[in-house]
Amino acid sequence: MATQPKMLFVNLPVDDLDKSVTFFTALGFEFNPQFTDQNATCMILNENTFIMLLVNSFFQNFTKKSIADAKTITEAIITISADSREEVDQIVEKALAAGGTTSNPKMDEGFMYSWSFQDINGHLWEVVYMDQ
Repeated sequence: MATQPKMLFVNLPVDDLDKSVTFFTALGFEFNPQFTDQNATCMILNENTFIMLLVNSFFQNFTKKSIADAKTITEAIITISADSREEVDQIVEKALAAGGTTSNPKMDEGFMYSWSFQDINGHLWEVVYMDQ
């Protein structure tokens, strides 16, 4: 029997925690105040999936490796789902209005529609709708 994790936490280093919270709040995300201080915050994607935004110096405590500069190096692409094509566009447009940049043009494969952005720290996000 394979292990089936109950929750997912993705940890991302950020340059400025307050600016990162402002950016993701503009996209409609909420944060868990229990896991928020001057070093980190817990962004809620859903009841089982969370993004931990960690100030670079605090993030460094969890690894002996160098922290990738996401503005110049791709370390991961975080993909989140949307309920419609319109919601894909709304999320990315909010990201762009909040200071993000586009990373790829819209992709329409018929059954799958996506659009990507870079957050203010350079992390790559893809928003996807799949017609099931």
